[in-house]
Amino acid sequence: MANHNQHADVASTTEINHVDIAIVGGAMAGATLALGLAELAKQSSSHLKAPIKIALIEAHKPSSEHPGFDARSIAISHGSIFELKQLGLWQHLDSLAEPIHNIHISERGNFGMTELNRESLHLPYLGQVVELEAVGNKLFSLLEKSDVSLYCPAKLQSVEAGLDAQLLKLDNGQQISAKLLIAADGVNSKVRQAFKQPLEQVDFNQTAIIANIHTEKPHNAWAYERFTQTGPLALLPMANSQAESRLSMVWALEPSDAERLLNASKAEFISELQHAFGYRAGRFIDIGERFSYPLMLSYMPRPIYQRTIFLGNAAQTLHPIAGQGFNLGLRDVVCVLDVLKQVLANPEPHDIGSVAVTHAYLERRKADRQSTMNNIEFLVRGFSNDYWPLVIGRNLGLRLLSWFPPLKAPVARQAMGWNKG
Repeated sequence: MANHNQHADVASTTEINHVDIAIVGGAMAGATLALGLAELAKQSSSHLKAPIKIALIEAHKPSSEHPGFDARSIAISHGSIFELKQLGLWQHLDSLAEPIHNIHISERGNFGMTELNRESLHLPYLGQVVELEAVGNKLFSLLEKSDVSLYCPAKLQSVEAGLDAQLLKLDNGQQISAKLLIAADGVNSKVRQAFKQPLEQVDFNQTAIIANIHTEKPHNAWAYERFTQTGPLALLPMANSQAESRLSMVWALEPSDAERLLNASKAEFISELQHAFGYRAGRFIDIGERFSYPLMLSYMPRPIYQRTIFLGNAAQTLHPIAGQGFNLGLRDVVCVLDVLKQVLANPEPHDIGSVAVTHAYLERRKADRQSTMNNIEFLVRGFSNDYWPLVIGRNLGLRLLSWFPPLKAPVARQAMGWNKG
């Protein structure tokens, strides 16, 4: 693999490296896509006149400092694990994951509650929880052994759209020409800004605090979603650390409450958390470092541009209420691979960045993106509201799921990432 780091000889930087596909952003979505494309290039090599060249540009090596591979944990849905297995990647991540066997959903101060269980759905698990930093290290070790040209650490400085290719200039002076540009560079996408593409934003006026919690009793593979007056509070089971049971917490709060709790002592924070959540998961005994970020829905109405596809958080960033961010981004990745697989199946000369390719992606992603974003906005507004008809309605809804198990199947199907729009 060609590893182009920023210490490359500047004398040679006037040369342009010509590739078929350049990916900007090597966090979860970008790294997964690069590895999927490397495998697709191998499969296609026998009938193509020239091998497919892939470049990945990433500003940071994986660490807790990397914004895409930070201290957070994420839940990977059952459907996403199926896709990662298809890509040949899950076997490398499986040992880093902690399964979710049961999900408990409740509302603080009201009677509504329900459970989703793997046994009733005849599944080995409902999803798996991974820590992003560990996953980032593993994905990068795979990239370093692949045929992907990895430019890391390197930042995109500018991009110029051309009729036949996009020209990328990096902060180390290197230049890359790509027939197809994939922007996987997050909510503040440099590619999107360079092309002045619109971004719609819905501010939920909430701030998320994330932290790892140590609990007195084992979590026994339970995940929890608790709706509080300020917003949802999610706890995900994590792999035990030094025999201590851990949960990954995401707590949505009003910005003023979040600021107060970020600055509170450990004891004060744990006390308020316990009060908001209750004792269903046992007693909280310690908390790791706290981080925060504002919660909003950001999305590109059209996540394509000339010879450019936007995916993952560059295309849409979701509220974490249903843990669907990476799962939706992975479906973007799979769609890109499916579209390109069809293009590369034809041994005749092809333009991998043509309008037909970018529009095929746009059309195939439209329904799933829209329905997922609508559902999440509905959940956020519906469960962050004290309007009493809504309170009664959502509590009855949760109770109905408990009383009539067949109703759970479509809910579980969506939660596990099997609805593709």
